[in-house]
Amino acid sequence: MTEKKQLTEPTHEEQPQRGEMASVYNPSQVEQKWYTYWEENDYFHQEVRTEAEAFSIVMPPPNVTGSLHLGHAMDNTLQDILTRFKRMQGLNTLWLPGTDHAGIATQAKVEEQLALEGKSKHDLGRAGFLERVWSWKAQYGGQITRQLRRLGASCDWRYERFTMDEGCSRAVREVFVQLYRKQLIYRGNYIINWCPKCLTTISDIEVEHEEREGQLFYLRYPVKDSEEYITVATTRPETMLGDTAVAVHPQDERYAHLIGKTLILPLIGREIPILADDYVDKDFGTGAVKITPAHDPNDYEMGLRHDLTAITVLDQEARLNENAGVYQGMERYEARRRIIEDLKERGLWLKTEDHRHAVGECYRCSTVIEPRISRQWFVKMKPLAEPAMQVVREGRIEFSPERFSKIYLTWLENIRDWCISRQLWWGHRIPVWYCQDCGAEICAQEDPDRCPSCASARLEQDPDVLDTWFSSGLWPFSTLGWPEKTPELQQFYPTSVLVTGRDIIFFWVARMIFMALEFQKEPPFRKVMIHGLILDSLGRKMSKSLGNGVDPLEVIDQYGADALRFMLVTGNTPGNDVRFHPERLEAARNFANKIWNASRFVILNVQDMEDDGQPSLSAETLPLEDRWILSRFSAACQEITRGLENYDLGEAGRWLYEFIWNEFCDWYIELAKIRLYDKEQPTAKKGAQAVLLKVLEGTLRLLHPFMPFISEEIWSHLPGRRTSLMLESWPREDCRDQTSEKEMAILMEVVKAIRNIRAEMHIAPGKKTDIIVRAADGETQRVLEKGARAITHLAGGATLEVQRELANKPVQAASAVLPLAEIYLPLKGLLDIEKEIARMEKDLAQMRQEEQRLSGKLDNESFIGKAPAEVVAKEKKKMEDVRSRQEALQARLEQLRE
Repeated sequence: MTEKKQLTEPTHEEQPQRGEMASVYNPSQVEQKWYTYWEENDYFHQEVRTEAEAFSIVMPPPNVTGSLHLGHAMDNTLQDILTRFKRMQGLNTLWLPGTDHAGIATQAKVEEQLALEGKSKHDLGRAGFLERVWSWKAQYGGQITRQLRRLGASCDWRYERFTMDEGCSRAVREVFVQLYRKQLIYRGNYIINWCPKCLTTISDIEVEHEEREGQLFYLRYPVKDSEEYITVATTRPETMLGDTAVAVHPQDERYAHLIGKTLILPLIGREIPILADDYVDKDFGTGAVKITPAHDPNDYEMGLRHDLTAITVLDQEARLNENAGVYQGMERYEARRRIIEDLKERGLWLKTEDHRHAVGECYRCSTVIEPRISRQWFVKMKPLAEPAMQVVREGRIEFSPERFSKIYLTWLENIRDWCISRQLWWGHRIPVWYCQDCGAEICAQEDPDRCPSCASARLEQDPDVLDTWFSSGLWPFSTLGWPEKTPELQQFYPTSVLVTGRDIIFFWVARMIFMALEFQKEPPFRKVMIHGLILDSLGRKMSKSLGNGVDPLEVIDQYGADALRFMLVTGNTPGNDVRFHPERLEAARNFANKIWNASRFVILNVQDMEDDGQPSLSAETLPLEDRWILSRFSAACQEITRGLENYDLGEAGRWLYEFIWNEFCDWYIELAKIRLYDKEQPTAKKGAQAVLLKVLEGTLRLLHPFMPFISEEIWSHLPGRRTSLMLESWPREDCRDQTSEKEMAILMEVVKAIRNIRAEMHIAPGKKTDIIVRAADGETQRVLEKGARAITHLAGGATLEVQRELANKPVQAASAVLPLAEIYLPLKGLLDIEKEIARMEKDLAQMRQEEQRLSGKLDNESFIGKAPAEVVAKEKKKMEDVRSRQEALQARLEQLRE
């Protein structure tokens, strides 16, 4: 590809000097070091290998004006996990990065900069202004890609693209010209959404509808040659100056006698008809609506049906124009106040009511948009939408979660033609020229010198630019070199999966699909993985106005990139919004520290392993705990792989957490210590060392896509000189041992029961207890007797006695009943029974008080009705916990009293 950046071939240099493994993990000392090493060695890049299975993702291009926010962090973490996973599986992998020129946002940034200098874009002229924008882009445009590096994004920076680079610009021209020649692009007058601040059109899906408190004004329009009036209700009285009719429902008996008659438009005096139309809602307001075809999309359609004139009364800055009479020059809201005052003076105002309604706002600047009729360029959508719906209905593109396919289809079924022209200077200029002599319209890939009709050189190019989403809609194939048939396009298209937020299904996903089907005849990706938005802890969208935004770079500085990454992908279900809770970051950092400490323990305890003569890991010779952890590692490997293959990254992360924290760290490492510290059985120690190292190595491979920095750092400290973990293969384990898992489960249940008794009875950790167990059957007895050393080690036991039957239950003993065993801990000498009874009674009284308090709250209908659902659920959970603890404490108390 011509756009690919040429770097030197990878040198696979020695890894950074590793030294001793620090006692505490410090992300700031690790992350930059490893990212620099990966990038300098070109580990993110792979040449095209046509014999290999391909995996490719195109990064949703962030705005070149942007800074990394939590949405970017989540989106790119998900993509990075999938890319690292597939790379380790041996696929020919490409994660292609890039940025979007962001027409409105970038132009606004530069205009703000000029304003500080006391200049406007008009002072520079179009060419000078564009030169200034390119200069701004060169200076500030790389900020977000530098920030993505801090996150650990392993995209191939050789292929970095920009929606206005030479190749993408050529693709945009090619697509426009082809659509124009197929008559799928046309120019026409139509009602569009206009932003009075950005001074450009915006598409329907770029309008954000916000609920606002407003007012409904009831105005009286006199019937010509009559004493009657017809009252209309409107939220925008300033547009009445452009009214060309009033409409009622044809079956509304209140107005049947007025249909066809004429009204006198207040303040203007223009005669307008009363007409009937099924669109009118009889139950809204008075059932009579003013029709302003130039300033309302529904009125515009009604105007076409009834051949009404469209009178524009607002200019581009939302000020009243020459058609507004005495109100000319007024800002729209000022005019609204004046008009209502004047109507009151004339007795033509009836009343004003408070009215909450949805108001359309510009998605960029939040200014209330103005519908207005304008001559614009459009893409004819019906012929393009049908194939885009068909590929989803046929399953050639799958949405995950599947429910988003219904949202996608519903939108396309009701789609209007797409307005693609924008009144900006920054962007892809529309490739159409107008002959100033013969009036010919010329659309061409290359800038024409002369008119093909009359040979005139007096040509003027259309001043508008294309909607930003036009170029980003071509992203999956324009970035791979189209319209050229490059090796990259042939290998990596269609891409494997698109990872994106639910908020741009319409903005971007749908447009990529219909553009790709039109120009590639194949869907642009096989899978669309939709994730939710990140909200604050109260469930609100993060915004500057609320002051609830979280800077991911500050999070990385405080917690490390790995902790942020792991927090973002776990604890939520696919497609659902995520609430940001700082305590979840703490938990992710604790997980990183747990991994570090456990790995450090293993590494320190395998230093004396010999290079040869290591013990066999054959199942026949391994003790139960070794066979169990190898089986559980195999299960984790299978489930994590399945989660990643199914794009359920949260579930894969949950499996990883559970295996590392609970099974490997809390159980196996503690069991391995028995043999590691046993000087009398060196062979047993070697076996434990070998299994510890094998499981740690495999676990780091599983961990790497999720937490690349800490896994790479630990990997570098493993015995022996190693290449980067990025270059290692994904583990493929299939050695489940159901027998060992079943036997180990029995031991674990017994240990947990003993630990619970000790905790509830407040037995000091240093005090050893005798343990008596009645096994339910001979097999359980065999397992427990064989695992006696493990049980006493893990549960603080002095002795363990396992019997099938007990002649008498032990006296002064706390007990627990399990499905396969009864456990008794004799308490004599371990604690003062009377004091313990008094303590438990006091705790029980406090719990009853708490139960009464919670009960009063939950029985209060006012609290249940007014409190947020999550607060009520939290209180109910507290009640369940209190009652559960009460039951357990009551049982222990009765045991002591006996």
